Amino acid sequence: MSQEQPNNPLHGITLEQVVTRLVEHYGWEALAEQININCFKKDPSVKSSLKFLRKTPWARDKVEALYVSTLSHCK
Repeated sequence: MSQEQPNNPLHGITLEQVVTRLVEHYGWEALAEQININCFKKDPSVKSSLKFLRKTPWARDKVEALYVSTLSHCK
């Protein structure tokens, strides 16, 4: 049941792509300053961040919002 979402800036982009592009753009330290969560501060990795974000909707919302405001225009 796939629906088109032409106005959704995250359509077709995985959470892994979101985290990877934010890390490439900011680096872990600056990303942790933007979003104060331990998975970005203590021994960060994409894998551990994905595990946390998939279980924590409020943190995922913040990460996705930062991606949209920072990077969605330069796909």
